[in-house]
Amino acid sequence: MECYLDNSATTALDEEAAELMKKISVINFGNPSSLHHRGFEAQQYIKEAVRELSKLLRCSEKEVFFTSGGTESNNTAIIGAAINNRRRDKHIITTRIEHAAVARPVKFLEERGYKADFLEVDGSGHIDLDELRDKLTPDTLLVSIMHVNNEIGAVEPVLEAGKIIKEKSPGCLFHVDDIQGFGKLKLIPKDNNIDLLSVSAHKLHGPKGVGLLYVKEKTNISPLIFGGGQQSGFRSGTENVPGIAGFALAAKKAAANMETNLKRFQTLKDTFLSGLSGLEGFNINGGDVPYIISLTVDGVRAEVLLHALEEKGVYVSAGSACSSNKPAVSETLKAVGVKKEALDSTVRVSLSRYNTEEEMIYASQCFMDIVPQLRRFTRR
Repeated sequence: MECYLDNSATTALDEEAAELMKKISVINFGNPSSLHHRGFEAQQYIKEAVRELSKLLRCSEKEVFFTSGGTESNNTAIIGAAINNRRRDKHIITTRIEHAAVARPVKFLEERGYKADFLEVDGSGHIDLDELRDKLTPDTLLVSIMHVNNEIGAVEPVLEAGKIIKEKSPGCLFHVDDIQGFGKLKLIPKDNNIDLLSVSAHKLHGPKGVGLLYVKEKTNISPLIFGGGQQSGFRSGTENVPGIAGFALAAKKAAANMETNLKRFQTLKDTFLSGLSGLEGFNINGGDVPYIISLTVDGVRAEVLLHALEEKGVYVSAGSACSSNKPAVSETLKAVGVKKEALDSTVRVSLSRYNTEEEMIYASQCFMDIVPQLRRFTRR
């Protein structure tokens, strides 16, 4: 049996979305900036995608901009905000557990004279709202807090954070990385005082290479990509029409089945953990959402366990997919207090709507078989 459990890294493309993308790529392949009929056809797909995604976000169509994915959306939000708000203090607040697509742009700005404060998290991965309140100043430029952590599934108190930000520093921009939450958990930007929100299509059965950035109307940020002036000059470059259309369709289906999918994820998680009930020496990190399960397995290196499971057809990850192929210690695991000797013993199991209970039973049995063997080998 093959059991793909690395869905926080990427998901399988929805079949209907794939068919739509093929049709556009082969038949309606015009450049949406062209003034002839083929260009008009392509532009209509973009307009329909904007309509659909703006409905899901409950925002104006003018507030939706397409990007190449979550990384570009995060970079544009953070660096674009810094460039265009120089009258405020060069002060940014973020958290210790952000994805590299947020942490690296913040570091980039720090190297250029900006001051960054990093919110600590508790053992479950949650920020302290009092610390946020204390660190905010009337002239803070930007606060960036992720909605759902990509490694441990912690859900941050975005609603409360947004209220605090706008009460203490009304001119401060609030950015939320919703890449692991969009299409799975409901989050409406305007209800949460969010000015900027990042989304990636391939985390919800859409295609790779496309995402969006929600930019609240009248929010002052600079574009990072210049050229032909597409998307009202905010993000130049010929639009990825097949990707955009496939993204919108996948997002629509995810949103329509959100509650059903969450219940299914919980059942799958319960089935998996029930199968591990006889396994000693493991700990679950975080776990607010049922579709991300972070397991620290004592006495077993994550990379070794990952490859042993792969031989059985079970695919998990050793952390964030954007950094798991490089030798680096997880800042998220350090932040939640995972002991030094266990930092290299944590794997992530992440679910999608395509997973089955049979797969979860099989995966848990593979853990039960493999972990004791690896521990005996390690002790030698």
